[in-house]
Amino acid sequence: MPSSHQPCDLPSTPVRLESPPEIGNLVRLVRKSYGMTQSELAGSSGVGLRFVVDLEKGKPTCEVGKVLHVLKMLGIAIVATPPAT
Repeated sequence: MPSSHQPCDLPSTPVRLESPPEIGNLVRLVRKSYGMTQSELAGSSGVGLRFVVDLEKGKPTCEVGKVLHVLKMLGIAIVATPPAT
């Protein structure tokens, strides 16, 4: 797990993510904030380098289970809010 270092270019409040490219951008920001290469993230997450590259590019067909695992490895929490009834 990366250190808790958080530079000022990362959002300090929750962000709403509505598209694969937005998820990819956040993954890239967090990965770089930890000083990790794409290869290092792939190795520590148990996924391939190609997967990390595609995820950061916002490829919409990335496997959701792997995406969630990479997010968890980076310490990115996902919160889903159901619609009001």
